[in-house]
Amino acid sequence: MGEMTKIRAFDEDAMFGAYVAKPAGEAKAAMIVIPEIFGVNPGIRQKCDKWAEAGYLAVAIDIFWRFAPGVELDPDIEDQLQEAFGYFGQYEPNDGVMDIEAAIHAIRRGELGAPAVQKVGCVGYCLGGRLAYMAAARTDIDASVGYYGVMIDTMLNESHAIAKPLMLHIPTADHFVGPEAQAAIHAELDKHPKVVLHDYVGLDHGFAAEMGNRRNEEGAQLADSRTVAFFHEHLG
Repeated sequence: MGEMTKIRAFDEDAMFGAYVAKPAGEAKAAMIVIPEIFGVNPGIRQKCDKWAEAGYLAVAIDIFWRFAPGVELDPDIEDQLQEAFGYFGQYEPNDGVMDIEAAIHAIRRGELGAPAVQKVGCVGYCLGGRLAYMAAARTDIDASVGYYGVMIDTMLNESHAIAKPLMLHIPTADHFVGPEAQAAIHAELDKHPKVVLHDYVGLDHGFAAEMGNRRNEEGAQLADSRTVAFFHEHLG
């Protein structure tokens, strides 16, 4: 359904890749899909296609373009999993927020081969879940959702800046985000008027992946239904 295009980087003389899936008719809003550490792989493209089918202009950004442009990895293949961890170690999340900002601007200016769309949300997974949280705190994005975001507990001092709705999906058995980190997130964000948290008891990191060994069908469908309802409420 979609195709690859380029977005001009924010405050840089460079372009980075993005997968764009367009709805059949006029977009009711736009959705930036922020990948895990595995790039814009088939699972991320499938998520974009689903958003397009639901009437959204969907844009998945290549977050590793500065050092591994176009990389696509499979988390179920061990050497590719280790390669992804290496990229995670190189990555600067502040750059990711700039890339999200660039995507917001491109969408609102109609620069992606589709008419301009003013209402923009984002949904991110793993590292992308952290970036969704950062986007909620640092950009004017209209609504954000993060799935099993990593290291959010280290950035809770930014929560006061969240002015638009944010939802976080937290699997309680996440082996990358332990009980102490989860407790800190709840302690800070449960009281936040713009934030909604959902726990998924016994589920692990990656439970909502579109494909592969990590997916938990029941948990993924529940989380995704909550995400759809959330964006329907806040984006239209």
